[in-house]
Amino acid sequence: MQISDQIAFLKRGTAGIIPENGLGEKLARSVKTGKPLNVKLGLDPTAPDIHLGLRSYCGKLRQFQDLGHQVILIIGDFTALIGDPSGRAATRPMLTQEQIEENARTYVDQLSQILDRDKTTVRFNSECWRR
Repeated sequence: MQISDQIAFLKRGTAGIIPENGLGEKLARSVKTGKPLNVKLGLDPTAPDIHLGLRSYCGKLRQFQDLGHQVILIIGDFTALIGDPSGRAATRPMLTQEQIEENARTYVDQLSQILDRDKTTVRFNSECWRR
């Protein structure tokens, strides 16, 4: 598929791409090098279910996968462990490690209904603190 066709495919259902020429350059570089793009989405596992609003993001990620690219889901396990340190946001309570792991598991299960699991890598933001 030509780069212009890929951009048209990815633009479907969007208000716009910023910067559009940046996407074209990245796609062209991917074709030239033979290396797929890594497209990332970060999620904090603060509840057991993802919300419907993520459906549009996941559909777009699937389009990238359909073009041969890799999706990386970054689960904010460290972020969820902290919650909202100010205590003002009831929607971001501190969670136990077990709650976070279970929520992350359900996120991956739910997202796997949309995304190609073979082209999806799951990482955790706590990995940057482990060494």
